[in-house]
Amino acid sequence: MSLLWWLTEQPGEDITEELEYVPGRFVVNRILRPRLSCSCCEKVVQAPLPSRPIERGRPGPGLLAHVLVSKFCDHLPLYRQSRIFDREGIDLDRSTLCDWVGRSTALMEPLADAVGAMVLQGSAIFADDTPIKLQAPGNKKTKTARVWAYVRGERPWAGPAPPAAYYQFTVDRKGKHPQEHLKGYKGWIHADGYAGFNGLFAQDKASKMACVAHIRRKFVDIHASQGSSVAGEAIQRMAKLYEFEKQVRGKSPSERVKLRQARSKPVFDDLEDWLQAQLPKISGKSTLAKAIGYALNRLAKARPYLENGNLELDNNTAERAVKPVAPGRKNYIFRGSEGGGKAAAIAYTLIETVKLNSVDPQAWLTWVLAQIADHKINRINDLMPWCYAAQTA
Repeated sequence: MSLLWWLTEQPGEDITEELEYVPGRFVVNRILRPRLSCSCCEKVVQAPLPSRPIERGRPGPGLLAHVLVSKFCDHLPLYRQSRIFDREGIDLDRSTLCDWVGRSTALMEPLADAVGAMVLQGSAIFADDTPIKLQAPGNKKTKTARVWAYVRGERPWAGPAPPAAYYQFTVDRKGKHPQEHLKGYKGWIHADGYAGFNGLFAQDKASKMACVAHIRRKFVDIHASQGSSVAGEAIQRMAKLYEFEKQVRGKSPSERVKLRQARSKPVFDDLEDWLQAQLPKISGKSTLAKAIGYALNRLAKARPYLENGNLELDNNTAERAVKPVAPGRKNYIFRGSEGGGKAAAIAYTLIETVKLNSVDPQAWLTWVLAQIADHKINRINDLMPWCYAAQTA
């Protein structure tokens, strides 16, 4: 038996895979437009330039999408992006990138407004806000501005509408802002105890659903710092409510109400009675007494979820929606102007809504920016992320 036969006839092989990275590349698209002249009338004609996202600008839709995703999804400040481009031999100053962000978000503002209109059509929404620094004009100081998030999410009760998040930027936290954002809304609003929301609630206005997570948080803090057995017991009782919520997630509103009435309501009622019984046993000036007082006040406003399957036990949906603002707040330090804050709100509206629908932000923004300049305003809903997902499925 020859050695050659042994080398060629033995069965099997080893396959080793390794993950490699190939840096992204820049492409220069050349648009050729010949000039033609008529030999009879000596008239010169030339085809017009195709529509582009930024008039008289040089960036393509994919590059604009990349800048937006890098800044508002990956939280890379524009000066860092400028340095990254420079390593690739592309000279793009931060001021140029800033102009592109402003122009592209302004172009897509009608789409963000359409997302906001869709959010306000929901029977129940989630509302929250988060601080962000804004450079004060005329000096080198900053002041605290706000980013507001309003979210429609119907997946917990198998609703038909896709999830959407609508963001707004304001220079302060006055209550007039949410009242203006949600003007005319008459559904349910999940919100925390911020007094600025109170103007939204009345008999002919919206209805309020309080957040049990905020109640629980106060007892968690007390238990962590003081080891209070009463706080620990309160946490355990509320944990039962959350355990029941896992069982009703994804069911229809009527099924959710039926199960909540059978399982959650007795626990909820017992929690209120138990908290009332604890108050006479502790000092009225203690942090625990204040937490119990807060809980009793908020639990009364959280009770509607037991009779409405469209409601959730807490406002965590909105709290998750404001979390993407925090890494950017840390990296950018402050917004340079009110216009920059409004551009950020538009970008957050679009990018976070895309992410909620499990669509790639880069791909969707490229698709939108390639056509939105010529798109009919009365058909703006055709550009929504779920429409893109249906076309590319």
